Amino acid sequence: MISSAIIPQPLARLPWRLIFLVCGIGGFGLINLYSAAGGAIQPWAMRQGAAFAVFLTLAVVLSNVREERVKQVTIPIYGAIVVMLVLTDLLGFVGKGAQRWLDLGIIRLQPSEFMKPAIALMLARFYDLLPAGDMKSLRAIWPAAALIAVPAGLVILQPDLGTGLMICFAGVTVMFLAGVPLRWFLIPGGLLAAAIPLIYEFLLHDYQRKRIDIFLDPESDVRGAGYHIIQSKIAIGSGGLFGKGFLQGSQSHLQYLPEGHTDFAFATLAEEWGMVGGSLVIIAYLFVIRWCLGVAAKATTRFARLSCAGLTAVLFSYFAINLLMVMGLAPVVGIPLPLISYGGSAVMTVMICLGLLMSFERQQRTRSSFH
Repeated sequence: MISSAIIPQPLARLPWRLIFLVCGIGGFGLINLYSAAGGAIQPWAMRQGAAFAVFLTLAVVLSNVREERVKQVTIPIYGAIVVMLVLTDLLGFVGKGAQRWLDLGIIRLQPSEFMKPAIALMLARFYDLLPAGDMKSLRAIWPAAALIAVPAGLVILQPDLGTGLMICFAGVTVMFLAGVPLRWFLIPGGLLAAAIPLIYEFLLHDYQRKRIDIFLDPESDVRGAGYHIIQSKIAIGSGGLFGKGFLQGSQSHLQYLPEGHTDFAFATLAEEWGMVGGSLVIIAYLFVIRWCLGVAAKATTRFARLSCAGLTAVLFSYFAINLLMVMGLAPVVGIPLPLISYGGSAVMTVMICLGLLMSFERQQRTRSSFH
């Protein structure tokens, strides 16, 4: 927040340090996309810049929405997104082997992106309405589990395992912080761990089993399924401490690194800017997460506290899963690095989460100014 007589109060009340930090990450992402295109703003940097500007404006607009209004629309919005997910599974547009989009003529919507922040708000609303005395009973478990399982199952059927896992992670985080007894996580967790061989054998698609096999042994298929991750690790390692220099990334510019502008954008960045550049991006993300956790810790209502924690879990899972993936520490599940990877969907989701968090933070400051 800044104070000045010539700046309108709605603008002055915004958390400008966070906005400058997010713009810094986004600007670095545009520079990386310019390099990934061989030194051209088309086809990725220009479009990404336009999407960033539009959704940053959306975040600023969302920052003015009051908590009571968010509560009122949470359940209807959650229900509408579930309906859209059902329609997507039945009638959705098929691209790259997956059925993830609703074709509305002028735009293709990916409803699963809206579900990431929506599941956090829905679980927060559920526990906000649940009497405190019921937290140790089954009434605190099965409705929440159903609220998570329905959208996650619909998304996994598309198939989109990565997004399905992010929805589960955000929902389970809210359940845990709401005070659900630990045994209700340990028992299903143990059963799930025991069922992993059966899930691997009978529920996963062939390409999903292949990704797990490649994660465990990338060199088993050097020219096939293991090619992405091997080239990613070569690009990151060849960058050294300070990198090869801007527009000098041989792995990405000579087309050795697939998807160097989307899922593996961090490998492109680390090759040209080295460990120093990659570390600065990670530190910037950690400062964003720290700000989000601070908002959650200072929240004065149960709904705001749980909502902020769930939205922070969505943001954290984005960058943690992508970084583990490009470094070969997790299977490849198609999760982009937000604000760095090309793609408006991830930018939109991140800005919705940040806009809601800014709204809760602004209301905290407004309330504290009256005490």
